[in-house]
Amino acid sequence: MIEHRTLRVALLGAGSVGSQVARLLLEQADELASRAGAGLELIGIAVRDVDAKRDVDLPHELYTTDADQLILQADVVIELMGGIEPARSLIMLALETGADVVTANKALVAAHGPELFSLAERVGAQLHYEAAVAGAIPIIRPLRDSLAGDRVDRILGIVNGTTNFILDRMDTRGDTLEEALRIATDLGYAEADPTADIEGHDAQQKAAILASIAFHTEVPVDRVHREGITKVTSAQIEQAARAGYVVKLLAICERTHGADGEEGVSARVYPALVARSHPLASVHGGNNAVFVQAAAAGSLMFYGAGAGGVETASAVLGDVVSVARRRVQGGPGLGESMHAGLPVLDIDDITTRYHISLAVADRPGVLAAVASLFSELDVSVETLEQSIPQRDPAEEPDPDGFGAHATLVIGTHAASEGSLAAVVQALAESEFVHRVTGVLRVEGAI
Repeated sequence: MIEHRTLRVALLGAGSVGSQVARLLLEQADELASRAGAGLELIGIAVRDVDAKRDVDLPHELYTTDADQLILQADVVIELMGGIEPARSLIMLALETGADVVTANKALVAAHGPELFSLAERVGAQLHYEAAVAGAIPIIRPLRDSLAGDRVDRILGIVNGTTNFILDRMDTRGDTLEEALRIATDLGYAEADPTADIEGHDAQQKAAILASIAFHTEVPVDRVHREGITKVTSAQIEQAARAGYVVKLLAICERTHGADGEEGVSARVYPALVARSHPLASVHGGNNAVFVQAAAAGSLMFYGAGAGGVETASAVLGDVVSVARRRVQGGPGLGESMHAGLPVLDIDDITTRYHISLAVADRPGVLAAVASLFSELDVSVETLEQSIPQRDPAEEPDPDGFGAHATLVIGTHAASEGSLAAVVQALAESEFVHRVTGVLRVEGAI
């Protein structure tokens, strides 16, 4: 049997992911050692309450509330606490004392990544975070390493399993958003407070990370435009299906040009129409997928489980093996490349397409008036679908005081976001339009 040098591993956090990481470190110690070229000894698990009930039965003597002291004894620190503090301070302590760090903390990497990367590079340590985006799916390392010699032009990501589960139920089962969210909560896909998921905050953080790596440019999370799924209606899902689309919450990162022609990067999150022929349209349930378009490599898609304790633990342990190999072989850790310094563009600078749903007066001249608004604002109409709702004969006539109305669904050609937003505003103020019932962008052209 080959004898390996032993590396001391400290674990911060014992939630659903942390408990699985600890279990696998203990159960697969010999196999992990053969892959890493070093033994991986779990020396302790820092938690708030050593007696709390947990999903995995682990040796009680491993638990401690003294995270600082545990870190000072470690060669490798795994941070799975989540949140900003004390995670940030503990990771900085670990790096400053010479330990390598593995984290799955998307909020921390999105908010303080450049600060932590700079510290790691300065002290010659490693900071790995594969599990911070898309759970078990390997996407950070392919972007950072495998595609480092290529030019990544665009990323489309389904990076939140909760919203994908909800939108998929609405599309395939005909559920309302409220019904699908209730089922997602019952099945454990959604938290008791689902705000971070359904309002797009989770995907926003992941988009900031993906854009920063792919374009070698620091993209602050507050420069990522964010919209959630709470305004997506069953009617929009049905209209999308008739037009050959499915609705997905997308994290979109791309190289593009602003109004002045200067190249920049855009990162944004919103529900969008994706053609059913696109690979992302077939991502069902709580799964995640990241579709990458690169100049030389072409189109690539990474698909799999975006969450789950044991699934995410797989990505964490992949990073642990990686840092262990480098530690055994010697040499400094590899720093992040964020030196391109491309400007981060505002949402108004991007070019996209809209599908706009309107309730309009059902009388002569309405279509001409609507078309005139588009023409005045230099936005070209590509498709138009009109329907007149069937009214129950027993219903009071004109219950909303608007008169008989029809539904219009208008698809536009590509135009600037600013111009398209101006069209929507003008429509909302038009005397012929009862209300703008929905706006979705179209994404996913290959």
